[in-house]
Amino acid sequence: MTYTPSQLNQYIKGRMDSDPILSKILVRGELSNYKFYPSGHHYFSLKDGEGAIRCVLFRGNAAGLRFRPENGMQVIASGRVSVFPRDGQYQLYCERLTPEGAGELAVAFEQLKRKLAAQGLFDLDRKKPLPRFPEKIALVTSPAGAAVRDMIRILGARYPLAEVIVVPVLVQGEGAAREIAAALDYVNYHRLADVIITGRGGGSMEDLWAFNEEAAALAIGRSKIPVISAVGHEPDVTIADFVADVRAATPSNAAELAVPDQNELYARLDSTGEYLRKTVAVNLGNCRKKLVFLSQNPALVNPERYFEGKRLLLDYQNQTLLREMEQALARRRERLGRLAASLEAMSPLKVLARGYAIAQTPEGQVVASAKDLAAGERIHLKWSDGGAACRVEEIETGEVQYGSQEKNDL
Repeated sequence: MTYTPSQLNQYIKGRMDSDPILSKILVRGELSNYKFYPSGHHYFSLKDGEGAIRCVLFRGNAAGLRFRPENGMQVIASGRVSVFPRDGQYQLYCERLTPEGAGELAVAFEQLKRKLAAQGLFDLDRKKPLPRFPEKIALVTSPAGAAVRDMIRILGARYPLAEVIVVPVLVQGEGAAREIAAALDYVNYHRLADVIITGRGGGSMEDLWAFNEEAAALAIGRSKIPVISAVGHEPDVTIADFVADVRAATPSNAAELAVPDQNELYARLDSTGEYLRKTVAVNLGNCRKKLVFLSQNPALVNPERYFEGKRLLLDYQNQTLLREMEQALARRRERLGRLAASLEAMSPLKVLARGYAIAQTPEGQVVASAKDLAAGERIHLKWSDGGAACRVEEIETGEVQYGSQEKNDL
């Protein structure tokens, strides 16, 4: 019997599909050539040291992946082996893909943790401080769990002034992370609270997984209102704990962190009141002592006597000032007399009175040397009792010979 290629491929496909081992098989290997297509299908190979097999994970099955497959990762693929009739290639049609060793959720947790840490969502410098006295507190959690009842009870007991708003969301199962993210955005958009507590009671890692999903983590990271993460018990750690501004060990602990204790506030008020009373009493005592001291001050007991002393002091200072002014004035008059006598002794008029004359040009400039004159030039001679206009007949140079009478005058 002769077969066409397509007939042979269909025959082989039928034989493989009917094989109970090949129809439901687990294959362990290393991911290689992993590709994700816009259609939502995933294509890759599984290999070991000696061989490889082509694999496909269709979109419907890939939607259940909790982790991001990466080349080099050791996985276990479950599915069926069959032939694609068009090209006669057999491949593994995966229905489920799980990491080998660590669980699927653990791998997904570490992958998302690394991704968000690289984005800076865990940095301490972006953590917002909690308000000291919040007026409104939003609880983004399940409205039916024991956790919400515990938080409401503790918040009411510790700080009844705060208004508590419950924003109901799913905290487990499909779509829970999206609901939590939407609720956080809603509280921020409408500014419904001063602080947000989001979380739930304890459970398995699967139960708490909504707080390990990227949607919830990003919503916590973009919240403008401080967020307290309160997921599970103290040993439980979620991605939300790393992103939140404050991590609480339990939902009850979150309520304690969100508000002050009214008993402590009352005690502090009492202590402050007592301190103020003591301070006021001490200040009043000091004021009384000061009042007694001032009441015994002579200036206040007998003001006239006080002013009499001041008047005497004023008169004394006035006399002292007048005496010092007269002495200073006398010293200045004496100095002025000495300076006037010196100035008079140096006056040119004194020289003229002794028979000397001053030669001046017609413009009034003093002729200091015979070299400054020329024959025929007109000059003016000035004595102490008058003057005379003259004309230079001859210029004589050299040392002047004085007569005996002139020498006696000098």
